[in-house]
Amino acid sequence: MTRSYVAAAAAVFLLVTPLAASAQQGNTGNTSDTYRQLNLFGDVFERVRADYVTEVSDEKLIESAINGMLSSLDPHSSYMNAKSFSDMQVQTRGEFGGLGIEVTMENGFVKVVSPIDDTPAFRAGIKPGDFITALDDESVQGMTLAEAVERMRGKVNSPIKLTIRRAGRDPFDVTLTRAVIKIQSVRWRTEGDVGYIRITSFSEQTSDGVESAMKKIKEKLGAKIQGLVLDLRNNPGGLLDQAIKVSDDFLDRGEIVSTKSRRPDDAQRFNAKAGDIAEKLPIVLLVNGGSASASEIVAGALQDHHRAIIMGTRSFGKGSVQTIIPLAGHGAIRLTTALYFTPSGRSIQAEGIEPDIEVQQAKLESLEPKTGQMTTEAELRGAIKNPNEPNGKAKEPAKGEAPKNGGAPAKDNQSEVPAPGSPKDTPASDYQLARAIDLLHGISLYNARLSN
Repeated sequence: MTRSYVAAAAAVFLLVTPLAASAQQGNTGNTSDTYRQLNLFGDVFERVRADYVTEVSDEKLIESAINGMLSSLDPHSSYMNAKSFSDMQVQTRGEFGGLGIEVTMENGFVKVVSPIDDTPAFRAGIKPGDFITALDDESVQGMTLAEAVERMRGKVNSPIKLTIRRAGRDPFDVTLTRAVIKIQSVRWRTEGDVGYIRITSFSEQTSDGVESAMKKIKEKLGAKIQGLVLDLRNNPGGLLDQAIKVSDDFLDRGEIVSTKSRRPDDAQRFNAKAGDIAEKLPIVLLVNGGSASASEIVAGALQDHHRAIIMGTRSFGKGSVQTIIPLAGHGAIRLTTALYFTPSGRSIQAEGIEPDIEVQQAKLESLEPKTGQMTTEAELRGAIKNPNEPNGKAKEPAKGEAPKNGGAPAKDNQSEVPAPGSPKDTPASDYQLARAIDLLHGISLYNARLSN
């Protein structure tokens, strides 16, 4: 049984093809050339086995050779032994042990795709784009991705020190405590008359979670609901079938995504079925550089069908599909088998989804003058009184009332922008979310005026 994944690489996997099949299917050389290269491998294997300075098990040599073959293909093809395969299966069900961080390998270092909400890595402030250069003071250079991931896993409540390289500052160390990672892939709430759904990853229960969240939002807001914010920021991906189902939740018809592989006959197209759980409500979908893979499938589908306005910053750009191929008694391989394309036929591999409205994350500050300074006509000496107000008095803002320009008073202790999904993630502190809600209010106001 195989299953397709579109998550950013975080574990390691294996490919073993019978030699006869390889010879029959190969199209880059004849059979004699293939066996000549395999003889070369056998010669090197025997020399290392016999003469290396310390004894190395045959299993380790073979696994390392297989992993080297796969990892040389692309950053996402890899081998996982039986234990890693078991851990991966647990992870896709939504619970696993570790730090809560999705990673890939780049230039010999472990690169963070995204921390997972409410995990040790998330709480420690690990950010997308960070490079992990050492684990417990041991350099990761020379490690495979699987070896680095295995080092980061471990006994619950045990510490590990990560050395982080981040753009714009000197390398620094962060000590994390491993924990059981329980992922609630869907969260929801309401922001006034706007629904908000955050998807942190695409695991087996994501589509059910989105449908349940939408139902509860509609029950709570009823007819006054003005729109929906779908937050996929820092979502590193997950299961392909869940990305398709979530896209289908908001589409009535049309193609969701297509995949093209090495053989033309293996191309697939996935189409939406009738039924939009948001019932044509306007949607703003938030993405950023930590939105990868399955997140990009959803964003691309809703963007191409003009079902949602994409807001934020350019996404990660992982447009490939990995298939997990179990190997009896030997774990499994994770092999890149296809590229996916949005409904309009565009590949986002290494390009990402470009938002319709680019909004950088920022800290909100009020630019209103301080109390005591004259800021309005009403405060000027001798100003004409408003004839429409009782007693000719203009309405004055209540003390402490938020500015009407969409800003929020600056807080002295607000030095960092809260990460999406954190307890401090509110429109007053999350600039991108605030702009998304403003846009939905604007659309609702415009539509209301058109209908009058």
